Formats: sequence, structure tokens, C-alpha cells
Amino acid sequence: MIDEATQWRRFAALLPPSDAARFVDCWDIGEQEAGLDQLVAGLLKHQVPISETVRAEIAVAAEEWGMRTALAPGLGRCLDDHQEDSRLRVIEHADTVPLPGSSVATDTALAGLLVVPWIACTRCGRVLARAHNQEPWGDLSYLARHYVLFVPGRSMSTALFAPDSVWGALRELRMSCVQG
Repeated sequence: MIDEATQWRRFAALLPPSDAARFVDCWDIGEQEAGLDQLVAGLLKHQVPISETVRAEIAVAAEEWGMRTALAPGLGRCLDDHQEDSRLRVIEHADTVPLPGSSVATDTALAGLLVVPWIACTRCGRVLARAHNQEPWGDLSYLARHYVLFVPGRSMSTALFAPDSVWGALRELRMSCVQG
């Protein structure tokens, strides 16, 4: 298991030294949100190609720090390094249609929630998704109520994760593919 500080240093290694130093400084002073913004801006500015797996990891970090919505468009514009062996792929797009929770799992914890497919494993087909409430005005809640790991079309193979377990959900997506 990689701790968050180690993950942050791995992200910093993607950037030129001066940008990397500013990015790490954000971690050191507790400004993770600003750091993630700098990371994506730096990747775009310097046209740094990243793997789909790294894109997924940055998406998870952005989700954890409440920056997913703000950073998703820029992250989607980051250059792809076209590595064929990337196991993870961010699949959510602005026009992604949420699924009813009942179509993803028989678990009553998802009843009444909408599930947004987010990150897929290209090897096994499992999907990590966010489960949200639908607000009275029609939008999805800002924060996910659960993270859901499922296999499309197989509602019996679903795992739920708490709102503070996004890295654990990503880790399980990786490990379930290795085991299955």
C-alpha cells in the first residue's frame, strides 16, 4: 500500500523540477487542493504524457480533496502516453448517464442512489463508480455517498466502500483483478 505522501511525490516526479518543488510545497503546507490544480496545470503546460493509470490516480486524489469536478476537464485534456499496459482507465465523461443503484447491486444501501461509472479495469472489466443522491433540483450531490466496485451486468459481485475510502476502493479494483 502506498501512503498519500508517497503518492504525492510520485505525482511530483511527473513535473519539471521547479513545478515539482511548488507542488510538493503545497503538500507540506496543507494546500492539497492548490497542489492538485498546479499538477494538472503543469501537466498541460509542459505537455507531459501520462498513462491512463496515472490519470485515474490523479482523479482519485482530486476526488479525495474535493477537486474532481474542477479538475476533470483539464485532466481529460492531459496527453496520453499510449501505453498499452495501462490497467485503469477513467471512463466518466460530462455526458455519462448515471445508473439507478438498483441496476448495479441488490444491496439496499444503493436504493434510491444514482451510480456514476468512473474508472474501469481494462483487464477484467470491473468498474469503480460513485453513488450519489439526486438533489431536489435534479443534480447529483456534490459528495459521493458510497464508492461502488461492480462488474457491469452482474449485480451479485458488488462491493461498497464508505465515502472516506476512495483510495481503498481503487486498491480493491486493482487487487480484485489480480485475484480474479
